[in-house]
Amino acid sequence: MSLPSVVLHGPESTGKSTLAERLAAHFGTVWVPEYGRAYCEKHGTDLVPDDLVTIMHGHVEAREALAPQARGLLFQDTDPIMTAAWSMMLFSHRIPALDAFADVGQLYLLMDIDLPWIGDEVRMFSERAEQERFFDLCRAELERRDLPWALISGEQDERFDSALGAIARAGLIPA
Repeated sequence: MSLPSVVLHGPESTGKSTLAERLAAHFGTVWVPEYGRAYCEKHGTDLVPDDLVTIMHGHVEAREALAPQARGLLFQDTDPIMTAAWSMMLFSHRIPALDAFADVGQLYLLMDIDLPWIGDEVRMFSERAEQERFFDLCRAELERRDLPWALISGEQDERFDSALGAIARAGLIPA
């Protein structure tokens, strides 16, 4: 993908969708919703590894469909790198198709687990120890691939300001 992309990355209920939408509006561009969420809303959360490969392909298709509408910068509410972290969380093993994914973003915003967890019909990990494990797996996936990332913490306005700063430091502010 030639268009610069910022990916929101991290465990459930950390404000990824809210921040992706707000950042896209701020920059006058579009954002790619989390495909895995839509998939689980339709098919349920009793997932097998092949479901994660399907989610990867669905996300890539959604991103490719929205990219022509982006104006200088595309925001993604997760991507296949996040799906790889899900694989470790759900199955404790890597999936070769996810490991082979290489069309990565230019910056990953790793969402901290400092917000109250809010459950819904597709969120799975409400226990604090599970959230901490998932956060560690998310960070480890970024580090394993040596991807540029910034930790985003605090309440909504703090997260927004922190994200703007990280995007500026990465040199991704559209002209």
